[in-house]
Amino acid sequence: MLNKMFLRNVRFEERSIAVEGDALIGANSKVDYGIIAKKIFAGERVDFGGDLICEELRIDSFSTISGDVISKGDAFIGEFVGIDGKLTVFGDLEIGRNVRIKNGFEARGLITIQNPASVVFFILLYIMLLLKLGKVEELQIPEENIDPSFILPEKSLITATRISTTKNADIYDSRILGNLKAKDIYISRSEVFGSVRGREVILDSSRVHGYVQGSVIYLLNSSVVGTHVRGKRVYMEKGCIVDGSILAEEGVWIRDEIVLKTEIGEESGVGQGEVQEDVPKPILGDRGETDSNGSGSPRGV
Repeated sequence: MLNKMFLRNVRFEERSIAVEGDALIGANSKVDYGIIAKKIFAGERVDFGGDLICEELRIDSFSTISGDVISKGDAFIGEFVGIDGKLTVFGDLEIGRNVRIKNGFEARGLITIQNPASVVFFILLYIMLLLKLGKVEELQIPEENIDPSFILPEKSLITATRISTTKNADIYDSRILGNLKAKDIYISRSEVFGSVRGREVILDSSRVHGYVQGSVIYLLNSSVVGTHVRGKRVYMEKGCIVDGSILAEEGVWIRDEIVLKTEIGEESGVGQGEVQEDVPKPILGDRGETDSNGSGSPRGV
């Protein structure tokens, strides 16, 4: 589940990231914001730069929170976690050893002081038990119990100016702030207040206020880029807007409709076809080509 960055219905606010569903943060990540979500699960050594507000919380060992922590349900705090604010739990609290809480804590349910098993260890133990009992079918978790809207892989970084991961990134129906850098990037019905840089970049009904840079770039469904676009190949649908220049080493293609040869974006129906191999020549202005009449008008546009 943590093999790519995934954001759906996420809003970056001044000091917090608002998530409609659950938030899963991989180990050794840094988020210079607070998080507001239904459930928050964080791996070991995760740093948060603000308040955590949720219905259920699990924070693994050696993580730090630079703010208050409020859980409307149960909370699990691993050992050596540091909280610079106050911890408030309306349900049961399970807390590990050597936890530092600057402004104290309040729990209305049962308080257990011990060393909770890490999230990864607990999941592995659970799977091994089911396999030993021969209950493989129970490994399929009911969909109604899962609502991941914010997933960060291990070693991800989110600051006021930067969003980066070494994995792919899929973003849907979100409003994000910062320059995004990932492997392959798919952005649908979203707005990015920053630039986007990746290997293969797809904008689908989205707006990027900065530049877009990648090896292969697709602009679909009236997408808008605020500055320049730079890549080896650029594919655009009519109706898309680039306010700056378009630089492409191998050419720029503009079509009424583009069907993608890619697996990313399949959730919204994009990426289930292939780009035709006999694509006409790129538009003029990229390599100084002219039409057969020598007039310099674009061909196939």
